[in-house]
Amino acid sequence: MNGNHFLSRFDGQSKLLVRSLLSGVSGAHRALDVFRRQQRANPELSSWTNLVDTLCRDEVVYPGTDGRPLTVKALVCLFPALFKQNLLTFIYLIHSLLPKAAVLRLLQCLSQDSSPSPWVSALTRQLERNLGSLNKEHLFTPVCRGRLEKLSQRLGGDTAGWAECFSIETEESQNTPCLLELGKQKKRKGNFDILDSDEEILQQSKRLKIEESRSGHVNAEKVREEGLDAEEPAQESTQDHLPNDMKVAEKLEGDAPSEVTAQDNSCDSLPEHIMAPALQIKELLESQTEWDQSSTDVFQVFNDCDPKQVEVLCSMLNLSDIAEQTLPKLCSSLLALSPDLSFSTAAMLIKSLLLQRVLSLTEPASRCLVTVVMSLCSRYTRSMCHALIGPLLQDESLGNAQAELLNKLIEGCLDSHYTLLVLQMTFKISWSEPVLSIIHSLLDSKPDINEELFTQLTAQLVCQGPRFIKSMKFAKMLLTILTKYASFVKPPNKQSLSECLMIHETFLKKSLQAALKRIP
Repeated sequence: MNGNHFLSRFDGQSKLLVRSLLSGVSGAHRALDVFRRQQRANPELSSWTNLVDTLCRDEVVYPGTDGRPLTVKALVCLFPALFKQNLLTFIYLIHSLLPKAAVLRLLQCLSQDSSPSPWVSALTRQLERNLGSLNKEHLFTPVCRGRLEKLSQRLGGDTAGWAECFSIETEESQNTPCLLELGKQKKRKGNFDILDSDEEILQQSKRLKIEESRSGHVNAEKVREEGLDAEEPAQESTQDHLPNDMKVAEKLEGDAPSEVTAQDNSCDSLPEHIMAPALQIKELLESQTEWDQSSTDVFQVFNDCDPKQVEVLCSMLNLSDIAEQTLPKLCSSLLALSPDLSFSTAAMLIKSLLLQRVLSLTEPASRCLVTVVMSLCSRYTRSMCHALIGPLLQDESLGNAQAELLNKLIEGCLDSHYTLLVLQMTFKISWSEPVLSIIHSLLDSKPDINEELFTQLTAQLVCQGPRFIKSMKFAKMLLTILTKYASFVKPPNKQSLSECLMIHETFLKKSLQAALKRIP
C-alpha cells in the first residue's frame, strides 16, 4: 500500500505534511519546508500534534490470502518504509522543537512494526538516545555486524578494538552515531556513519581497499576525509543536503570539487579495479547499440572512487564531447545507481557532462538536453547548483539560451531553499539582461525571503539599476518586487527604490511609481 489510501484520515495541515513525506527520497526536506511555513503561521505546533495523534491511531489490519489473523496496529506501521524513513529523518531534524512525550509515543507505535527496514531501526534507536533513552542496542543489523567482522579480518592486524564495538555493554555516546575504533598499533580512529543498508557496508569496504592499494596500508583518517562525503539520498539526500534557513548563502567556491594537478590527472593513477569498468564505460559511450542491465551496472564504479579518481575518470571519458543522443541513456544509468552518488562525485559528473555543453548553446536547448538537465537537478539539486548553475551565472558569456534553461530549472526543480541560494549567487555578479530574466523567475517562484535578503536585493537594485534605465526586463522585475513583496518595503527601502525609479525611462515608469506610492 503506497500510503495515499490513508490521506483522508488527516486534517488539512497534517495532510500537507503527509503528502510531503510520501513524495519520494526528498520527502524529509519537503516536510521540513512545509513545517516551517506552518510554524510561522501557527507557532502552537497544532499540525504536528494532529499528525502524531492520527499516526498513532489504531487501525484494523485485515487478513490476506496468507491466512494471517485479524490484527490491530498503529496507522504509522501501515505506511511504506520510505515514508517511515522520511518521517524519522524529519523528526531527527526538528526533535528539539517537539514535545518529547509525543516523539516517544510515535517511536513506541513504530516498534509494533514486525519487519522494519534497517534505516528505520537505526533512526529509531538514534532518536531514542537523543531523547535520553537507555536503549543500548547497536544501530547496525546483525548482518552488518557479521560483515564488519569479516572486513576487520580481511584488513588484518589486531582486532581487539573492533571486538569492543560488538559488546552490548559498550558505553556509547547518546548524541553521535556508532564509532568503530580500529585497533591498529597507533590506534588510528575512523568514523563509520549510520548505514542505510547492508549494501553500503560493501561500499565502505571497497573504499578502504582503494586506499590500501594506493598507499600500502589503510589510512582510516584519509578515508573519512575523502571518501565518505555521501550526498543526501532524499535526506538532496539526509545530507546534500539539509536545508538551513540561516545558511543559504554558503560559498560556491567552498563546496566546489577540488582541482587535481596535471601529474595526478592521468589514467595511470587509476587502480586496476576502477580502470577495467572505466574502459567498458568508454566503449559503451562510443557504441551505437542499446544498453542492457549488465551494461548499466558498470557505472557503479563511480561509487567506488574517491574525488580525485572521479575527476581523472571524467577526463578519461571526455564526457563533454559525447553525442547528445547518448545523454538520456547515460543519465538513466546514473540515476539508477544505489546508493546515490556523493555530492562531490555528482558535482564533478554534472560539471564534466553539462557545463561546456550548456555554455556553448547559441539557441534554445534541445528537448533531450532539457530533460537530462532537469532529471539530474531533481535528484542532485545541491550538486547542480554548485557545478552548473553557479558557474553559468559567473560566466560573462551567459546568454538568452542559457537563461531560458536556468529558468526551466528554477520553475521545475528548485525548492525554496535552493531558490534563495541561487538568488544570493546573483548578488555577487554583475547583472546583464539574461541575468535579469533569471532573477525575475526566482522572484516569481515566491521563495521564502526574509527582510535581510530583501535589503540586500534592494541594495543591488540601487547599485546596478543605473545600467538598465531603458530595460523592460528590469522594469518588470521591479514591478514584481513592488507588488509581490510590498510587505518588505520599509521606509529606508522605499527611499532607495524611489531614487532608483527617478532615473528610469521605460513606459512602465509611472506604473512603478504608482505601485510604490500605494505601499504604506
